[in-house]
Amino acid sequence: MATATMILDQAYRIGDVDDRLFGSFIEHLGRAVYGGIYEPGHPEADDDGFRQDVLALVKALHVPIVRYPGGNFVSGYNWEDGVGPKDQRPRRLDLAWKTVETNQFGANEFASWAKKAQTKVMMAVNLGTRGPDAARNFVEYCNHPGGSYYSDLRREHGYEEPHNIKLWCLGNEMDGPWQMCQKTAHEYGRIAYEAAKMMRWVDPSIELVLCGSSNMEMPTFAEWEATVLEYAYDLVDYLSIHVYYNNFANDIESFLAKSVDMDQFIRSVVAVCDYVKAKTRRDKTIYLSFDEWNVWFHTRETDRKMPPWQIAPPLLEDHYTFEDALLVGAMLITLLRHADRVKIACLAQLVNVIAPIMTETGGRAWRQTIYYPFLHASLYGRGTVLQPAITAPTYTVAYNRSLSWWNQELGLEKIGHREIPVLEAIGVLSKDQQELTIFAVNKDQQNTLDFTCDLRGFGAYTVSEHLVLEHADLKATNTADNPDCVKPHNNGDAAVQGTTIKASLPKLSWNVIRLTAK
Repeated sequence: MATATMILDQAYRIGDVDDRLFGSFIEHLGRAVYGGIYEPGHPEADDDGFRQDVLALVKALHVPIVRYPGGNFVSGYNWEDGVGPKDQRPRRLDLAWKTVETNQFGANEFASWAKKAQTKVMMAVNLGTRGPDAARNFVEYCNHPGGSYYSDLRREHGYEEPHNIKLWCLGNEMDGPWQMCQKTAHEYGRIAYEAAKMMRWVDPSIELVLCGSSNMEMPTFAEWEATVLEYAYDLVDYLSIHVYYNNFANDIESFLAKSVDMDQFIRSVVAVCDYVKAKTRRDKTIYLSFDEWNVWFHTRETDRKMPPWQIAPPLLEDHYTFEDALLVGAMLITLLRHADRVKIACLAQLVNVIAPIMTETGGRAWRQTIYYPFLHASLYGRGTVLQPAITAPTYTVAYNRSLSWWNQELGLEKIGHREIPVLEAIGVLSKDQQELTIFAVNKDQQNTLDFTCDLRGFGAYTVSEHLVLEHADLKATNTADNPDCVKPHNNGDAAVQGTTIKASLPKLSWNVIRLTAK
């Protein structure tokens, strides 16, 4: 049995967790909307066509915010197509995903769904094929109470009260060649500045997210961030970052090491934000919105073969394995470790499309393996993140620094070596200081970790629960027929001895140790 130690002290704090760190994402892509959250005629559908079985699974996650409607989709989206009488809404070719968009579900339906899901809307505007004028009109439609053209149009459409959407994304991945109307940093900086200015004139209370680089391996990474921030610094609140990881190599050690890349990515973007702050002599701090993150690779080849121009085809329906859940857990710990600067994050996506929740069209809904670490972090990861001091064994990996599938296809991978600690862990103290939660991933393939955590400056605590997600088969998945194949148990052995926690962390496991003040 290997050993690992952690020290937590109440005096050493990283920062307070913004609840929006546990957000998610619904894009008009595949069956995320149609057959996912919205399916009129389904046995579980309510009067609005929303699947109540899906709503129950979403509400259990306590997702505070959901990004919509894209993603790549938004760069060609006319928001007006998705409002008004449904029999008058046009069908459009969606060039982002080569599908047909019926527009039977739009901004009003999503706002209604969000209320039922007990969440808030993070709305994106099209700065690809459209621009500031459509963006400011969209804000007027959603947020202005009445007495103007677009606010009265919303009321005419049956929504008397404004939606009061307070968080808006200024486009999506505008540096990417896969994006409709890709832009240079200067082009995007200018249009984002003007859109932000006009949107704030309509509603000064909104917060805005500026597009950062699509990933750290983009040729213009860092320069892009610096340029667009210099244009729009005073008008925006957050800079977006995105990342997806894969295990094409079927190498569990390298796969679980990718949370270290995620950590480096965050630190690099923070450095650029602070460089612009210093260069332009601003007092204001820009925070990060990690509004797309997940594992994504299982369906790449299948998706490429999908015939184009279908309505809601089964795209990006990754069936997640136990090992995927381990990396998602490690990524959640990474987000918490940067709670001082990462204030918003969106697991991409929520239903069917690279998602924790899967459905059958007309049939059942179930939890994927990644549902559980996300659930645990959302339920127990709110409060103040403590700075841990960790000592643990390491292993060496030759790793691929490419952070996106696009760069792999272009042959832009970079190989390096790194020592990876087998323990990834963090502690979160509740706001009332009555609960302390330790999240930990043991990445060791052979050894249980003899884990000790020294609680300094704390009073008396007792272990209320030690949840463990483990499985003998790394490739195990949950299915409609076997939805509980990979599921956490609460048989962990964590115990408090004085001011020390002792626990056995099984090999390749996700652990949640919950403590309550006596």
